Amino acid sequence: MGCSCFGSSRVDQKDLLGKTKHFTYKELSAATDQFHQRNKIGRGGFGTVFKGNLRNGTPVAVKTLSAFSKQGLREFLTEIEAISNVRHPNLVQLYGCCVHGDNRILVYEYLENNSLDSVLLGRFRTIKLDWSKRAAICLGTAKGLAYLHEELVPRIVHRDIKASNILLKRDFTPKIGDFGLAKLFPDDITHISTKIAGTTGYLAPEYALGGQLTMKADVYSFGVVLLEIVSGKSSSRSNWGGTEKLLLEWAWELYQGEKLMDLVDPELDDIPEQEALRYIKVALFCTQANASRRPSMSQVVSMLSRDIRLNEKQLTPPGFFQGSGAHNSLQSKDKLSGASASFQMSSAPTTLTELNPR
Repeated sequence: MGCSCFGSSRVDQKDLLGKTKHFTYKELSAATDQFHQRNKIGRGGFGTVFKGNLRNGTPVAVKTLSAFSKQGLREFLTEIEAISNVRHPNLVQLYGCCVHGDNRILVYEYLENNSLDSVLLGRFRTIKLDWSKRAAICLGTAKGLAYLHEELVPRIVHRDIKASNILLKRDFTPKIGDFGLAKLFPDDITHISTKIAGTTGYLAPEYALGGQLTMKADVYSFGVVLLEIVSGKSSSRSNWGGTEKLLLEWAWELYQGEKLMDLVDPELDDIPEQEALRYIKVALFCTQANASRRPSMSQVVSMLSRDIRLNEKQLTPPGFFQGSGAHNSLQSKDKLSGASASFQMSSAPTTLTELNPR
């Protein structure tokens, strides 16, 4: 199996590929019926995803990456580096890869209910997500991110948290997928200065405007997803509340007017009002304009899973960024910056919750 398509860093790349199981092109072609269009289940920034069945009967998702794209090559290697040996109930498992000529292919576990985007925000919503399912999706996704940010070594910033990258098992357990834009953070690094990559509508303003990437960029993106889950509305639209405004702007306007329940998806029945309000407020904490005021993902898990009173005196307005174009895949060599760099990330930790049960 040749690796000539990987350019000059062949030794490092061969070492990287050694981390994961290798499939042959022949067995993946057979698994997907020669990558037939009827087995196509999705398309990402740099490739197409097919459903397949391995010879032993295991269903898989097979992601074929663009053969002539440097970004596709980078995504391929990044995914292997980031999650080849990572196991968590809320992260998609990477089974292995294939390198065959110009073909670069990733093989994942197959998730029966596709993506949150297709189930919740798609044009044809055939599956009804009740409140208990939505709450479980919120909490599971938060746990997956907390694991990436706070338990892995090195830590991982996903950089592209959005509804289409949250995949759902048959029982609607959420799993974060698509790590092609992920960045690894050594413990002694406070932030990375990097060219922007991600999806408009989910980008934290300090990252979108200044290229300063920290864990808090994922927290912001999660806050936007949280609003989408509660409201059943897409952040990509900009005409909420009868005027041209983003979903996040509308949520903040409703919060100021003490009308947050107007944001809740009207298709939901028997919704626990106080819990729904808490989830929306958690989303607003996550999307504050000042990144240092956003909670960590472990704090978010606590805020979502426990019936606690949020300290709203600490809540400040969200940050907004509305660029043009959906997916920006441009990347450059990153500059790692330590705590003594000119860009300082922050003040003392902010108290976000009052840990008193209702």
